[in-house]
Amino acid sequence: MRAVGLFSGIGGFEAGLAQSGITTDVMCENWEPAARVLQRRFDSDILGDIRDLPALPRCDVVTAGFPCTDLSQVGRTAGIDGAESGLIREVFRLATKRGPSWLVLENVPNLLALHQGAAIRFIVRWLEDHRWNWAYRTVDSQYFGVRQRRRRTYLVASRTEDPRTVLFADNATLAPVRPIHRAYGFYWTEGNRGLGWGEGVTPTLKGGSKLGIASPPGVWLHERSVGDAIVKPSIAAGERLQGFPSGWTDAVNREGERWKLVGNAVTVPVAEWIGSRLVDPGKSVDVERRSFDDRKSWPKAAANVRGVREAWTLSERPLKIAPRASLAAVMDKYGAVPLSIGATTGFATRLKASRLQSRAGFIQALDAHIDAFRKA
Repeated sequence: MRAVGLFSGIGGFEAGLAQSGITTDVMCENWEPAARVLQRRFDSDILGDIRDLPALPRCDVVTAGFPCTDLSQVGRTAGIDGAESGLIREVFRLATKRGPSWLVLENVPNLLALHQGAAIRFIVRWLEDHRWNWAYRTVDSQYFGVRQRRRRTYLVASRTEDPRTVLFADNATLAPVRPIHRAYGFYWTEGNRGLGWGEGVTPTLKGGSKLGIASPPGVWLHERSVGDAIVKPSIAAGERLQGFPSGWTDAVNREGERWKLVGNAVTVPVAEWIGSRLVDPGKSVDVERRSFDDRKSWPKAAANVRGVREAWTLSERPLKIAPRASLAAVMDKYGAVPLSIGATTGFATRLKASRLQSRAGFIQALDAHIDAFRKA
C-alpha cells in the first residue's frame, strides 16, 4: 500500500505506517523546521503548503493530522472555521479530485465538544454527502507502550470499505493503575485550577507557545535526591514519549522549536496500529452500540456505514501493549533537567493557594527543591 501524508509534521503518521508496511511517497508540510526533519528521516517527496497542491498522486491511503490550533482547549477555540483548523477543507478538496481508498484524520478530542461538536459535525456531513463510510474513535497513547497520557480522536473513512474493521477491530479493558510509581507527571505551568497529574505517565506533551518557548511537563522522581527530584524531560526523552527514536528532531537547533515539533506530532505506535489494520482489517468487536442525537453530544466512538449512524461503547485502549519502559526509566536513560527555581516557586505558590489535592509528599518535595536552589 502507498500513502500520502498531509500536515505531516515530523512524520508520526508516516513512521507508524512504515512499521506496518505502508510506504508514504509524498509528504506535505508547510513549516520549514518540520520539513527539515522529514527530509532527513524519509526518502519521500516533501511538498510545502497544502493550498498549493493541485491534486493527490495515486495512492491507497491519505493521512492528515490537521491543525488543532482552533479546536484545542488551550488554543484559540475559533472552531472549524478558524484559519488553521479550517484547512481540513483542503483535504476534502484534494479527496474530491482524486480520492484514496482510505482517509485517516487525527485531532484533539475537543473537536467532539467545542461549539456543540461543530467540527466533527462538519467533517462527517461532508463525508456523508460524498458517500464515504466513516468511523472515529478516541484513544490514549499511554496504552500503546509510551509513558505519556495523550487522548486523540482518529477518524478513518472509505467510499468502498468498512472503516470499523480498522478502528473497531480491537478493544482491551483498561488495566488497573498501580498504586505506587517511581515517577509522576504534572503541568508546572498550572497549579491553580489543575495539575495534569499523571500516575507513572506525563500529561500530554504540548507544542509550546507561538514564540517558541518550550513548556514540557514536569516529572516528580520521588526516589531521587533533593535537587534532582523535580525535573523536566530532555528533548530526547520527549521524543521517546511520542514513540520516536531519540534524536529524531536533531536537524533543528532551537530547543523550543524541537519541543513544538514533538508536542504537535502523532504518536508513532498509534499510527502503527492503524496502519496494521489498514493492511489487515479485522472483524469489528461485539460491544454495545446505539443510535445517537448529534444535536446533544458526540460519543467517544461512532460510525456511519451504509447510512447507519451508531455510537459504539469502546475503551480508549484498543490493545494490551506492555509499556516499553517506566517513566522513571525513560528519564534515567534519555535525560532530565531540574525545573528552575522560578518555575517551581510559581507552581508551588499557585498550588498552595488552590484547593487542589496532590499526592502526599509532593508539596514538601517542591519546597525542598526550592530550598536546594536557594542554597546552591
